[in-house]
Amino acid sequence: MDGQRCGAGLTRRELLRRGLVGAAGVALLGPGRARSQPTPPAPRAKSVIQIWMWGGPSHLDTFDPKPEAGRDYCGPLDHPIETNVPGVFVGELLPQLARLADQYSIIRSMTHRVNAHETASYIVQTGREPGGSVYPSAGAVVSLFRGYDHGYEGLIPPYIVLTQSQGRFSEAGFLGARYKPFATGGDPNQKVFAVEGIVSEGVTAERQQARRDLLHSLDSLGAAMPGEKLFEQLDGCEAKAYDLILGQGGKVFDLGEESPEMRDRYGRNTFGQSCLVARRLVEHGVPYVTINYQGWDTHKRHFETMRQKLPQMDQGMAALIGDLSERGLLDSTIVWWGGEFGRTPRVQWEEPWNGGRGHYGNCFSTVVAGGGFRGGLVVGESDATGSEVLERPVHPSEVIRSIYTLLGIDPDGPMPMRGAEGGSLLPAPAGVAGGGLLAELM
Repeated sequence: MDGQRCGAGLTRRELLRRGLVGAAGVALLGPGRARSQPTPPAPRAKSVIQIWMWGGPSHLDTFDPKPEAGRDYCGPLDHPIETNVPGVFVGELLPQLARLADQYSIIRSMTHRVNAHETASYIVQTGREPGGSVYPSAGAVVSLFRGYDHGYEGLIPPYIVLTQSQGRFSEAGFLGARYKPFATGGDPNQKVFAVEGIVSEGVTAERQQARRDLLHSLDSLGAAMPGEKLFEQLDGCEAKAYDLILGQGGKVFDLGEESPEMRDRYGRNTFGQSCLVARRLVEHGVPYVTINYQGWDTHKRHFETMRQKLPQMDQGMAALIGDLSERGLLDSTIVWWGGEFGRTPRVQWEEPWNGGRGHYGNCFSTVVAGGGFRGGLVVGESDATGSEVLERPVHPSEVIRSIYTLLGIDPDGPMPMRGAEGGSLLPAPAGVAGGGLLAELM
């Protein structure tokens, strides 16, 4: 069942059915698949790279440091760094990002007050409170409005997750399997990035070609019925599939095409190399890429984990933003960093936590860059300990509505639904000024 399989990625057969039939075999699907939509706002962005900090990153240790709060809040990380934007500080383990702060903006007043992983993930990724219909994530919505039904012709599916699926709240909801993400599997930091259904470790291109030749030699029915329209359509789909495996499509995942210096710049670890793959994907026109960066649910020995993971995040994310900027891609690519919530500001020193941080949805941080978002700004403010929003509370729906708008997707336009209540794509939250957008950043 789909609900049981969504966390394990797609099989090769599903990839070819969903992605390649969408690109190459639209004639097999019949007319009327594309959905008519009203005229959208003019797009400023073409793609999104979402850095999903699965488990919830600590805002105090990253983008909202509070050195004056003392050891019970800062622990040993009490020497934040001033960025290249005067007066803006980030955590001491983020020196490379500190030098790029003029290219991204920080939202320090995110809030939804939910401390449960699944519910908070649903809110942050859909912009909606749970209840009733299961709505699609932002990635699925972008796949709907910027995917195969709306002019996307790439062989690679329009919604990619590197490397493991985030679970059902990154999925397509009532939109159905056609808009689910393709989770690559594998590890881009290995010698061969074994992408599910595309790249098989230990199977050479020559062997893949030999398999294709064998397939053709066994196709006696097709040979006996030349000119048959259905067979010609299937042959076209098969040609597209092998073009993805053996041609330019599959090469997007081949980091051997990058220089050793570029790979070193991103960091020789799974996250850093995932950032490099994400850059290659948007460079080839993929509309939505999520990097599922796991390991941030730090209930125990939090600071030990931070000293290992934050330098990797700093290097990979800084390389991504800098590389996109140097290639002229940052203006058309939104980078969206954050998790389902933050971590408790007060450190849990007692056993069994030994310096841990729990779940915290009252106040946390998000970072956005590129694609029409202004850089060098800070939105909102938390209190002296990072425990509550002091100024300009921001709901996750405001971030997503702003992303849709920059992509040219009208957040107040209709949401196509099957057997569910109607309404706009993502209504603005009640009582929020400015149309539910991050107007100060756009």
